[in-house]
Amino acid sequence: MAHVIGAVAPFPRRPAAHSRERNAAPAPQAGNLPSLRGRPLAFLASYVRRHPAGHLTVLLSVIVAVTCSVSTQYGMKHLIDIVAAGRDAAGTLVWGAFAVLCGLVAADNLSWRVGGYAAHRTFVAVTGDIRRDLFTHLSGHSPTYFAERLPGALASRVSATATAAFTLENTTVWNVLPPTIAVLLSIAFIGSVNLQLAGSLLAIALALGALVFSMARKGAGRHRDYAEKAAAVDGELVDIIGNFNVVRAFGATFREQARLGDRMDAEMAARRHSLYYLEHLRLVHAVLTALLTAGAVGWGIVLWQNGQAQVGDLVLITSLAFNILHGSRDLAVALVDLTQHVARLDEAISTLLTPHDLEDLPDAADLPASRGEVTFEQVRFAYPNRSAVLNDFNLAIRPGERVGLVGFSGAGKSTVLSLLQRFFDVSGGRVSIDGHDIRDVTQASLRAVMAVVPQDISLFHRSVLENIRYARPDATEAEVMAAAEMAHCRDFIEAMPEGFATMVGDRGVKLSGGQRQRLAIARALLKNAPILLLDEATSALDTESEQAIQQALDRLMAGRTVIAIAHRLSTLQSFDRIIVMDQGRIVDDGAPAVLAVRPGPYRDLLRMQQMAPAEVAVAA
Repeated sequence: MAHVIGAVAPFPRRPAAHSRERNAAPAPQAGNLPSLRGRPLAFLASYVRRHPAGHLTVLLSVIVAVTCSVSTQYGMKHLIDIVAAGRDAAGTLVWGAFAVLCGLVAADNLSWRVGGYAAHRTFVAVTGDIRRDLFTHLSGHSPTYFAERLPGALASRVSATATAAFTLENTTVWNVLPPTIAVLLSIAFIGSVNLQLAGSLLAIALALGALVFSMARKGAGRHRDYAEKAAAVDGELVDIIGNFNVVRAFGATFREQARLGDRMDAEMAARRHSLYYLEHLRLVHAVLTALLTAGAVGWGIVLWQNGQAQVGDLVLITSLAFNILHGSRDLAVALVDLTQHVARLDEAISTLLTPHDLEDLPDAADLPASRGEVTFEQVRFAYPNRSAVLNDFNLAIRPGERVGLVGFSGAGKSTVLSLLQRFFDVSGGRVSIDGHDIRDVTQASLRAVMAVVPQDISLFHRSVLENIRYARPDATEAEVMAAAEMAHCRDFIEAMPEGFATMVGDRGVKLSGGQRQRLAIARALLKNAPILLLDEATSALDTESEQAIQQALDRLMAGRTVIAIAHRLSTLQSFDRIIVMDQGRIVDDGAPAVLAVRPGPYRDLLRMQQMAPAEVAVAA
């Protein structure tokens, strides 16, 4: 086993690999997304421009298909005029008219199929681009952004944005463009019979379109309200399902059912208001277009009675009038649907495209291979809308030094680790690693030099192997197993039904707290970073497991800079220094054995945990 354990070498075995994950794919160009917030059509247009050939193919196919479809009416008129002239006059011309009509029908159907295939490929590619870019943008947000929003609502909005974009493209191509082109062509063909009738129809159609569009815009608020309530319900569902053990433990099943029922009632009411408005709009349009069609057909009959139109012309006007009726009706339906989907897209991107709180500087460089020197200089920091947590905080940690942070809850210990990882920017002063201000380096390279074992262990619903390997995707199975061995978790892993291939469940629910914590330690071992951050790394372990893990941690800490938060002071007795914090200030600093015998807050903490100072001095 010795040669396997040796596969995880102590730092610094990988001096050049900290700046980037080796297997990371290049990030999409999504940096301009916040500028499109509140501009849903501009947002969609930016993705349409990424696939010009596909969208142009779809557009041309629709134009050709609709032109051929409407032209069949003219082809029918031409055939009727030839037939009406009699057999002798028609001769072989009737077969030429028949061939033209058949050709138009064939071109019509073929063009739709070409457009369909192109649309399936192009529109799906757009939704993929949108999801990737939105995830890329989301992943750049600070912890505050996620703390203030339900994860389920965010996931729902990512899906809703891609779905709304897909629906908008489909609706525009298949439901807006065809009737628009059909109405305009129909009016143009009617102009071949009577220009005055065609001009009147065009003017009325434009006025009708303007009226429908104006009414549709007034309903945008209703559609947006429904989109917001729908996203909120999705978020509530995920939140409740994710905490169902708590719901059962407090007997709150019926209470949550009632609470969610109220939210769903509000959502359904908002949806009804949205849909009712659409129906009112469609009713207004239906009445007006019916009157318009009746007027066009009546005008055609008058022209025929006055000898100004032939039988074929009357057939053409009548069929095109119905084309205008159906086309404008379909266009109205599509436009009101379009406004609803635009409102949903607007609501989703307004939430998702919030500008990042923390951005890399334009000239940010990768952090060089780190020795692990950490310095806090005159640091001031306060969370939003709260009083200062740290004020003029100074701390210098030498490379390879092991430092424990202790103190009561709220003293600022976790804030120190968060600032070092640049989850937040300091309000004043600076935090540096090896003399480099962490604000001047890329966030990816900064976090690559750190391994973290948190108190609240986060595991993916993936296999044990994948969760450990997450720290270093290119690690071999031998290296993963060696890390598991050193973290004393290989035995319980191999005892599982599928061993390292066992799925751990949502956030590791299938494992005990101690097992999850040992997997987190194995993950940190595998990362092999120069700076190690421990946040209550042994809090979920029993005494026997803690002793075994402590041995693994001793090996893990060798040659690394370690900053550890611990409430169980017994885990810090081998450390070089103990930093005692209170209300964001350092109130004591020294070796564990020195602080144990010196009157002060650390000795008081020892006594509270029933640890005699003499025992601590011996242990040290």
